[in-house]
Amino acid sequence: MRILQLCNKPPFPPIDGGSKAMYELTRGLIKAGHHVKVICITTPKHDLDTREMPEDLVEKSGIEGVFVDTSLNVVDAFADLVTADNYNISRFFSPDMDIRLIRLLSSERFDFILLESLFMTPYIATIRRYSQAKVVLRSHNLEHVIQERIASGERNILKRPYRRFLARQLKNYEMEVLDRVDGVAAISPSDRDKFIGHGTRTPIASIPFCVDPTEYDTTPAKGPLTFFHLGSMDWLPNEEGVRWLLRSVWPRLVRKHPNAHLHLAGNRMPRDLMELRSDGLQVKGRVKNALRYMADRHVMVVPLFSAGGMRVKIIEGMAMGKCVISTPIGAEGIEATDGRNILLARNMTEFVEQMGAILREPAIADRVGAAARELIRERYDTRRTIKDLLAFLRSLQKG
Repeated sequence: MRILQLCNKPPFPPIDGGSKAMYELTRGLIKAGHHVKVICITTPKHDLDTREMPEDLVEKSGIEGVFVDTSLNVVDAFADLVTADNYNISRFFSPDMDIRLIRLLSSERFDFILLESLFMTPYIATIRRYSQAKVVLRSHNLEHVIQERIASGERNILKRPYRRFLARQLKNYEMEVLDRVDGVAAISPSDRDKFIGHGTRTPIASIPFCVDPTEYDTTPAKGPLTFFHLGSMDWLPNEEGVRWLLRSVWPRLVRKHPNAHLHLAGNRMPRDLMELRSDGLQVKGRVKNALRYMADRHVMVVPLFSAGGMRVKIIEGMAMGKCVISTPIGAEGIEATDGRNILLARNMTEFVEQMGAILREPAIADRVGAAARELIRERYDTRRTIKDLLAFLRSLQKG
């Protein structure tokens, strides 16, 4: 197959969940013998750096970036509010990217065009005009669900109505897009079911995030048992969850277990959190090697209450054999079983109980982590995911 992969950010270096998901798909499709061309948007926050990318992958993917300034513009945001356009989406449209697509599609033929995330859908009109390829939306998140959850948790009574309006606006757009693509590769079964629940006739499959389990270090971490969270703090659900953890869970845990250890790290860590001082607490910003950071610690905590889609860090932690304690929303989309290969905590009391139980009996973490590793090998191996994706694409060709 000849596949054009359009990405809303550079897939390399794979520094966050979205970029890792795109990179693993590119690599997997090329390994499976398919021709893949990658064009990505580069932004003030995300630049394309291929210096450490495997040379053969750079050559085979022909990866290139087109700069788009996606920085928040108050005037444009207000204009979109008045015209009922969705600024979250429209700011990813660029004449430069549009022109690049026109030139490429006018000179090359593709069987499929994969739109990585909802943010690449503004280019559907151009694609339809210049290509006969099947268009598939790879949905990393149900974006409107994230916005709805953020709105429901908004404490500022002035911001809450505005957030709800944005969520409704985004939902309308997201549902309209379903009728403009030939298929949707949802990141999780729960997202697939939500799409289907809206009554669309567009074919939808669950194509999860995947990893190569052999690339993850499963050596047990040394030192005292340490809980950790690693995630970009410029993503609002992460910041909300971490602040809740520090405000509601951590003080209660250390009162019962004074020797507990909690390590937090992530890109754009807020200054006030960096300056926190508490016995057993360590807060860092961006780390040079995320996988090394995770490997050196014991138990992952994921206190998310407004996320959607699928948490890549959980999959990677499980691939390392880490025990993960998560909210049900944080673990949403992952086919894990509470008490077997993951531990779920719905509120402050349950988080404290789960963390306290592990401190009293570390063997719990070993048992859950080993089962988590096995789950990744069975369900989230790249080879299986690529096989499922190709089967879905072939079904669209026949349809």
